Formats: sequence, structure tokens, C-alpha cells
Amino acid sequence: MKIICFSKRQYMQKDVIDDRYARLYELPHQLARQGHQVLGICLSYRKREEGYFQHYQDGDAYLNWYSYNLGLFIMPGLIRYLYRVRALLQKFKPDVILASSDSPSVILTALLARSIKTPYFIDLYDNYESFGLSKIPGMLLLYRWAIRHSMGISCVSEPLSDYIRQHYRHTNVLTLESTIKGGDFYQQNQQDARLARGLPTHAKIIGVAGSLSHSRGIHLLYDSFLHMAKSQADLHLALAGSTDSASPIPNHPRIHYLGLLPHSAIASFYNSLNLAVVCMRDTAFGRYAFPQKTYEILACNTPILTARLGALQHTFKDYPQCLYEPDNQIDLQTKIEYLLQNPVSITITIPTWQDQAKKLINWLHISLTSNASD
Repeated sequence: MKIICFSKRQYMQKDVIDDRYARLYELPHQLARQGHQVLGICLSYRKREEGYFQHYQDGDAYLNWYSYNLGLFIMPGLIRYLYRVRALLQKFKPDVILASSDSPSVILTALLARSIKTPYFIDLYDNYESFGLSKIPGMLLLYRWAIRHSMGISCVSEPLSDYIRQHYRHTNVLTLESTIKGGDFYQQNQQDARLARGLPTHAKIIGVAGSLSHSRGIHLLYDSFLHMAKSQADLHLALAGSTDSASPIPNHPRIHYLGLLPHSAIASFYNSLNLAVVCMRDTAFGRYAFPQKTYEILACNTPILTARLGALQHTFKDYPQCLYEPDNQIDLQTKIEYLLQNPVSITITIPTWQDQAKKLINWLHISLTSNASD
């Protein structure tokens, strides 16, 4: 198939083209590896090198990218982007277009796809309605229009899939969780991992990697740690990721902030922990999310504690001791203390990005074939 993938260029504090990171990169990458002709088009909200990029895959396969900057002036930038991309579409003649990353990307893709009469699909790696850009007047209305007119929608979690089916009355919905490459996250020697991250080798360490945000409930973990640390002299808290002024990291000698670690260092971070915590709150974001870190942690065989919420509640339904009530500090603290004393090894099948791309392309084939026969 000839496939065009639209997305913004920066997300999750990474650059899709430069860092070759996670879902927005891995799905086009794996589709290209499977022999499909794939062109990725990125719109950068920040100034980056524009133009053509080519990433070679195994054998003769390759993944092409074009990137354009929005620029300082939004409307002229959007008009320039639409003009350039429409010319690319007319030259490339895709069989299908796949849009992801946020409301503007979805809307622009819908406009472009309909202008050249090409079927388009939307990939939701989160509930884009909860993103800040959706608060711009008119954005949500146009986003919902684009969703309703798409041929199909892939969603990061089953709760989000259910929401799309019920709220939009859309019948062609696929659940496609974010995951790992396979081989990049695995169990390592804990002492070596701690030495690599500069953490104490003989301690009980709980930790979080990712967004250290008040909106995710990180303050509950801070408060729980400070309370437990009073009576547990060997308890430490390790943190890596972006901070939030609404919930600043407490000043404590046994709290270790490692900054923004490169993705290649996250595996050793998880392996250094006695318990990894995934903080979530019952919000329009949290109810529909499936954090990629979930599979990263499990692949490292590190004990995990996460909120009893949405997709995570279903994933760990057989491990209730690994779920805490959202916004309940007492339950969070109780579960941390239990899991430090009684580590739980979780056995769950973890798909790779290659598996997810195969699932995606089969769904695209079926959708297009079904539409052609109607």
C-alpha cells in the first residue's frame, strides 16, 4: 500500500524525526519495514530543519519524511503548509492517509484527504479532546467533524475506543495500545542499574519516569513518600521527567531527581527500582489513557503500582494489589507499603510495535475492501 502518515513533529518532549521516538515514529517505521511505501509528513510548531529526510530500514526498505515549520504567523503558516502538502499528495497518490498527534493534525488531514478524495483514518494516542489546543474556539467542532467523516479510528485504549463508538456513533474502531520495540526493555541486574543512574545500591527505591505533573497526581506520591520516609530510613524516591511548578519536587535528602533522561536510559531506571508507580487521576485524559511506560515497566519485570482507572484497571484486573484508588493518598500509601514487602511479578503478553503495525495494516486492508464493496 501507499500510505501517508500525518502528525505534529514534537510530542512527549521528543522530536519524531530526530529522536525516532514511540508511536508517531514506530507505526510508520514498522509499516515501511513490512514493505509498504510510506511517507511521513510532520508539521513543527517550533523552528526545525525543514525539508526531506530519509530513514533506511532493513534491506531495501526506507521511510521518507517531509517536515514543515508552522512559523510565527499561524494563518500564513497553515496556508503555506496546506499548499505544499496538497502538492505532495497529488504527486504521491496515496491509497490511504493516517492522521495522529492532536486536533489540528486531524482537522488538516481531513481537509486535505477530502480535497483529493482519498480515504483517511485517525489514530488517537490519547483523548485529543483533553489537550489544550482543543480549547481554541471552533477547534473541537472541527475535530468532531473530522472524526465523524473518517473511515476508521484507532485508539490507544479500549475505554477510548468505547468512547468513540458511543459518543460519535462510529462503527469502525480499532484498539491499538502503545508499546515497546521488543529487546529495548528487559530485566537487568538491579545493582548495576542503580550504579548507572547514581542511585544508592542498598535501599528500597520507588520511582516515576515521565510527566511529574499535578494533573497526573504526582503530589499524592510526594506526600505519601514524605510520610513513609519518617519511619522508613531506607526508603528513597527516584524521579525522571518534566517537572510541574504546581507540584514542585519536595526538598528531601532521599529524593533523587535525575532530570530528563534519554529514552535509552529509561530501561536501566526502571530496573533500578523496587517499585515503579504510574500516577493517574480520574480526568478526561486519565480515563482514556494507556501509558506506554506500562509495557516498558512490565518488560523489565519491575513491580508496578498504578491507578484503578480505565484501561489500566482492565490490564491489571487479575492483580488488584497493583491498583490504587485515584486521588486517594491513604490507598496509594497502603499499596506502596504492601508491594515493597510483597513484590508482585506480573505475567501479561506484551505486543511489539511490529505486532501493532501488522494489526493496523490488516485493519486498513479490511476497511478499504469493505468500503469498496459497499
